[in-house]
Amino acid sequence: MKQSDRQQIRALMQSQIVPAIGCTEPMCVALAVARATELLGTLPERITLHLSGNIIKNAMGVGIPGTGMIGLPIAVALGAIIGRSEYQLEVLRDLTPEAIKRGKQYIDEGRIFIDQADTDEILYAEVIAEAEGKTSRAVIAGSHTRFVVEDSAPQAPQGGNSLQQARDRSNLVSTTCHHIGIPPSGGAWGGLSMRTVYDYATTAPLEEIEFIRSTVEYNMRAAREALRGNYGHNLGKTIDRPMAKGIFGQSIFSHIISTTASACDARMGGAMVPVMSNSGSGNQGICATCPVAVYAEHNENTDEELLRALVLSHLTAIYIKQSLGTLSALCGCVVASIGSSCGITYLMGGDYERICRSVKNMIANLTGMICDGAKPACSLKITSGVSTAVLSSLLAMEGKCVSAAEGIVDNDVDQSIHNLTSIGADSMRATDQMVLDIMTNK
Repeated sequence: MKQSDRQQIRALMQSQIVPAIGCTEPMCVALAVARATELLGTLPERITLHLSGNIIKNAMGVGIPGTGMIGLPIAVALGAIIGRSEYQLEVLRDLTPEAIKRGKQYIDEGRIFIDQADTDEILYAEVIAEAEGKTSRAVIAGSHTRFVVEDSAPQAPQGGNSLQQARDRSNLVSTTCHHIGIPPSGGAWGGLSMRTVYDYATTAPLEEIEFIRSTVEYNMRAAREALRGNYGHNLGKTIDRPMAKGIFGQSIFSHIISTTASACDARMGGAMVPVMSNSGSGNQGICATCPVAVYAEHNENTDEELLRALVLSHLTAIYIKQSLGTLSALCGCVVASIGSSCGITYLMGGDYERICRSVKNMIANLTGMICDGAKPACSLKITSGVSTAVLSSLLAMEGKCVSAAEGIVDNDVDQSIHNLTSIGADSMRATDQMVLDIMTNK
């Protein structure tokens, strides 16, 4: 592989594998609020938000770290009160009990107004902040930290409608974003294929991929944090309890799913602990990391094998997300579990052909799993994905693979991936809208 290609892949991975505290959608909104507040220069008297449906869907039921509260209002309030845009998806890292108290008061004062944006952008967060005769506006689109608009101006004269003027400008921004085709990854490199992913993961100099070790440090720490508290549905802890051990046993398999579920429990349950995300999703980062790390530990793989398996897992997820989109109707655990299956197959001694078989086995099983928002129950879906990842790897190592005569799987692994992402990005759009309608009308 050419050095220039390796450099582009490494840069792509470093842009897509970043720390995040809490669910990335409310943190994206908090980031936009923080930036609008900075532009305003004072605490807003009023904050108006226009958000894409997928942002709303993924922010409705998730815990906001350190607050004991769920949903967007507290994320918005804290973004204005203590948020710092330089922290990116760790925007609320300066959280204190006093800030939470102020945030609750800010909500009670009725200063926050949220509606769904009229936009074709899947990921779109517009914030209009007003105070002391000024209006500021920050718009994130395309990826969770990509600002496409940052401006401030005096409010319209008495009788004018500054909010409507700002909204009109926002519609223009949204249309512009749609027509220029902001890539979902915020800088995707179009040279990836499954072969390229494998070649980079298995041949890149170790010093070039050393950075991937931090994914284990972050995401395994989140799993340990779950054991110190009661987060979400406690799925990870439940799998470790005596009754569950009577079912699962004390095995590599049970350790893989309990550890991965625990990390998700902590993140979705509002633990104030950062995780290393993948393609804008903390759960995808967890799912691409923890199963590989746990298997490598039990299987006594070398440090180099672990690093290369992690790169294979994370880069596979990035590759699939490039055509699926940052947010979609297809559950992200499907994507990340495909990556972890590749990593586990590699750790089992699998070559390129066996890794391709594991991908096809995954696609044959998990296609169509819907995303119905970020929430504590995501740990259940992650467990389904990780369980399938292990099964797919075992089948692949036995030379077993779903054939092109079955379902959407193709003889070509890249076409199989494209078939999956086409369903998730295009055919499931009506499903995505139905899910949002159900969630917002309960």
